[in-house]
Amino acid sequence: MSDDHPGSQRHSLGTEGTGPLDNRIPFEELPSGSPPIRVIGFGNELRGDDAVGLVIARRLRDLVPDRAEVIELEGGGVELLDAMVGVRMVVIVDAVRSGQLPGTIHRVDASVDPIGPAFLPQSSHAVGVVEAIELAKALGVLPATVILYGVEIASTEYGQPLSQPITQVLEEVIGLILRDIEQQPCTNSI
Repeated sequence: MSDDHPGSQRHSLGTEGTGPLDNRIPFEELPSGSPPIRVIGFGNELRGDDAVGLVIARRLRDLVPDRAEVIELEGGGVELLDAMVGVRMVVIVDAVRSGQLPGTIHRVDASVDPIGPAFLPQSSHAVGVVEAIELAKALGVLPATVILYGVEIASTEYGQPLSQPITQVLEEVIGLILRDIEQQPCTNSI
């Protein structure tokens, strides 16, 4: 969200402790009996702003240990499809490019609102988020609640850190996700 939107705040958090492979828990090694809410940070660690979903997932992990399971995915949408199975709610965070200003935050409740290629038009993954959600619907494995967060990015240059417009909105996106999680009933059953 840009500074000219009422109620929009930007906070700089920096990117310390977010190097490749820091705090990574592979999806296959998640413990059984996990919470019924899963946050999935999607992206590519080595492609600048495309890592925004991964960075947000790392920062959320310590904030919601009992309320949500937080994972990072760098693969394609097929892995995302697997990660959506077995939970009541999933929150997906990814980088997007729709022509808005870098740092603009998009939120779509995909369990209520239709989504299409216009929301995430240039996925860097072979099977993108939208395709994975549509496939999950067709297979009958889509969670009851699916929230998508897309952060408009500036650069996906190989080997670069997150750009300033992206670091400035990290805390805002985290706050929005925490609000979504807190609005869900606290239960450990699906």
